[in-house]
Amino acid sequence: MEILNSTGNNVYLTGEIVSPLVRSENIAYEDCFDTILKVNRLSGVCDNIPITISDEIIKNNGLHVGSFIAIYGEFRSYNKIINERSKLMLSVFVKELTEPNEDNPNAIELTGYLCKAPIYRTTPFNREIADLLIAVNRAPQTSDYIPCIAWGRNARMAKSMFIGDRIFIGGRIQSREYQKRFEDGSIETRVAFEVSINQLFREEENPESMEQALSLNSMSSY
Repeated sequence: MEILNSTGNNVYLTGEIVSPLVRSENIAYEDCFDTILKVNRLSGVCDNIPITISDEIIKNNGLHVGSFIAIYGEFRSYNKIINERSKLMLSVFVKELTEPNEDNPNAIELTGYLCKAPIYRTTPFNREIADLLIAVNRAPQTSDYIPCIAWGRNARMAKSMFIGDRIFIGGRIQSREYQKRFEDGSIETRVAFEVSINQLFREEENPESMEQALSLNSMSSY
């Protein structure tokens, strides 16, 4: 896939807008709207991925619920206060529309730093899994914090990595439903968003960039 504007955070999605466009609370410096893009997997399962689009792109392309689009952008994180607690919110910020790619409708490449120790575990069926949290520099004093999940060989590789390691990740963005159980016994179905890794390796470190990405002053709670 051609990289239009290579950065440490590149996302390509092809899918259908399936929810109303609502003015975004995450972007303060320009008029933007949030919606959900339904992206089909090759298996037939779909991921419902939050995206943020500028008013200019919406108007110039006549976008609405039902529009089928292909986008290039960045997977960004934001803080939102919910019940007096800070929650990490994730959305793909659309930089531009591009040509549809139905052979690979969901692709992401990240270069960043491990900001928490990987959590390695195995399932009851002995499938290996590792959870990672990656800090990706976006602008001076700003980083995005992206949860990722690795499987099998990549999970084994991840468990040997350390906080501060600079790594490259290739994969796709996935939505996943899970159930949150509360102390009163009630259960709430929630949706998590993460990067499912199919490529993972270490890169050479840049100490100045690492310091920025791992800064406690800019890090979102997770």
